[in-house]
Amino acid sequence: MSKQLITPEQEMVERWERETLEPALRRMPERKKRFETVSLEEVKRLYTPADLAEVDFARDIGFPGEFPYTRGIHPTGYRGKLWTMRQFAGFSTPEETNARFKYLMSQGQTGLSVAYDLPTLMGYDADSPMSEGEVGKCGVSVSSLADMEVLFDGIPLEQVTVSQTINAPAFVLLAMYLVVAEKQGADWKKISGTLQNDILKEYIAQKEWIYPIRPAMKLVIDTFEFCSEHVPKYNPISVSGYHIREAGATALQELAFTLRDGIEYVAWGVRAGLAVDRFAPRISFFFNAHNDFFEEIAKYRAARKIWAQVMRERFGAQDPRSMTLRFHTQTAGVSLTVQQPLNNIVRVAIQALAAVLGGTQSLHTDAYDEALALPTDQAALIALRTQQIIAEETGVANTVDPLGGSYFVEALTKKMEDGAYEYFAKIDEMGGMVEAIEKGFPQREIQESAYQYQKAVERGDQVIVGVNKYVMEEEPMKVDILVIDESVRDRQVARLEQVRARRDRGRVARTLDQLKRAAERGENVMPATLEAVRAYATLGEICAALRDVYGVYEEPAF
Repeated sequence: MSKQLITPEQEMVERWERETLEPALRRMPERKKRFETVSLEEVKRLYTPADLAEVDFARDIGFPGEFPYTRGIHPTGYRGKLWTMRQFAGFSTPEETNARFKYLMSQGQTGLSVAYDLPTLMGYDADSPMSEGEVGKCGVSVSSLADMEVLFDGIPLEQVTVSQTINAPAFVLLAMYLVVAEKQGADWKKISGTLQNDILKEYIAQKEWIYPIRPAMKLVIDTFEFCSEHVPKYNPISVSGYHIREAGATALQELAFTLRDGIEYVAWGVRAGLAVDRFAPRISFFFNAHNDFFEEIAKYRAARKIWAQVMRERFGAQDPRSMTLRFHTQTAGVSLTVQQPLNNIVRVAIQALAAVLGGTQSLHTDAYDEALALPTDQAALIALRTQQIIAEETGVANTVDPLGGSYFVEALTKKMEDGAYEYFAKIDEMGGMVEAIEKGFPQREIQESAYQYQKAVERGDQVIVGVNKYVMEEEPMKVDILVIDESVRDRQVARLEQVRARRDRGRVARTLDQLKRAAERGENVMPATLEAVRAYATLGEICAALRDVYGVYEEPAF
């Protein structure tokens, strides 16, 4: 058996270990036998050129603005334009959220992001029995076009980019948004923004669904087709790894499942007859920024590279815009602690810095009090100032991909890439992501990862400052929180009753019937949805009309 060849780089590492490391370890052993990332992946003591033996600069790293975009999609990084500071906001009534939007914009925020309450996310009106106790609590309540008109009052939608975190009823909220823009006199072809609209991750992680998977996917593709023709600057989907990570996934699982969801959407679009370069340039992504600084940066770099390769090699994309992965980042809500909540300011700053060094296009920084309640004005301002300090004071935006070439970061990036392709192969063998979800594959993978992480926390292997180490019996200070009372529901129901009293009931009934017929015939439902919205049909009425056609999803036991 021939002896394996040892490279000069490996020889240098072995010499260092023999002559320098071993004597040092005899004098002072390391603190732990095994060092791990937040994802429980082992971290080596040292990374050197020997760890990059399979990495080719031109093929795997390259230059920013060029395939495979590992180092970024823009040649100048943030030297030309900073990332969009898009703070997520939404609570109580549309009036109060509108005021918060205007406050944040007055303090330098450069894009809006709407958080909807749970009834809205599930397709229910504020007066539905299913909405009891939840109206306006974790986001803004929107039941009809009248609510949306108030939400964006005084905000020019042709000039301000708006992201909407809405999934199962995303097509309805998109229609409401476009009709408000229409009433403002805005040109749809000039409107830019993002609809989350990622129904696959709902079945995987967040569990806020309405319809069975396949008709729900049809609704997503309808928005692709409609936006590519009528709202060409708008992103009809933000494929979300954020909620997958919040459910307990590792960084690798977040990366792999998110990108494979993206692949699934592209495949469904192509099967529906859409040319890939017609709709793929408007697909965007949404990632989590968790605590393990270098692992997160590697995740973002690997995501760009993998997406570029997949779009060119798997789908034959020709337009470079189809290959450039654009993404929004939000700091990790799951990492925020009730204990010693001011520590969350530090966590958020480090997570945000990782997102910036990873090349994000837009960023939301969590408020320190969000483990307790929706953020107060003061906490929301500190979260925004965190981004502004990173942008203006740290110097990290002065050069492109400043950690590119780091032995550690490049090795982690390659490991992420290889692991994602292994997951792709497993999912492809099952027939695709829809089939994998139906089999419960990603759900079980995430459950197991969440369990293993919790056990590591309980053992003390994963430290959470203030929770399982440096614990204080009494909190050092009291934190004021924002409380949403039940009067919100009364106000929202009153507006809903006014809408129903003054609208043309015959027109509402006709538009809802037309929507049903369009769904039954397999047509694009967006034109009929727009007509229903213009008639002031409510969110609940529109979603119920399609429940009659599609049915509802019930999760099987896995």
